[in-house]
Amino acid sequence: MKSFWSQLLPVVSNKYVLSLLLFFLWIAFFDSNRLSHLTARMKDLHELEAQKAYYEQKIGEDRRKLLELQSSPENLEKFAREQFYMKRPNEDIFIIED
Repeated sequence: MKSFWSQLLPVVSNKYVLSLLLFFLWIAFFDSNRLSHLTARMKDLHELEAQKAYYEQKIGEDRRKLLELQSSPENLEKFAREQFYMKRPNEDIFIIED
């Protein structure tokens, strides 16, 4: 029975197999688009997609708030009082911080 290496030697010594092996090694380790860069870019892509989903959600919330503010003057007044500490004449505002 022949050993594994003695059976593998004729296959590896074939010029086509050898050139394919060298090509894959070049692509994997030495090319400007090597595997490490590809995995880093894929990681960046996933992070950017997560950020995109987060910002799309925030845009939806802001659109809802804007529609709510434009729908009635009472909501607009409430928002102005809470966010910008606006007040009516002859009214005092007390800000309590923790």
